[in-house]
Amino acid sequence: MDNGRHEKHAAMNHPITDRDTAQAMFNDLLARAAQQGQTLRTPPPEPTSCCGRGCNGCVWEGWYEAVAYWREEALLILSD
Repeated sequence: MDNGRHEKHAAMNHPITDRDTAQAMFNDLLARAAQQGQTLRTPPPEPTSCCGRGCNGCVWEGWYEAVAYWREEALLILSD
């Protein structure tokens, strides 16, 4: 694996903790899938019910878990 590709793949393993990074990752992996002729499932939709009070178990925490799962699945499909 070339160095640039290795760095990009390593970055895909870091936890995603913000919406912009998640959206950029979705776009990157969906573009890679299209180039390979692969189909990925639709990324998880962003929450719409956050109250903004920083609740324990916030809907955003669940979304970030779903984002991580989506990324793992996408990377497995793209590595075949």
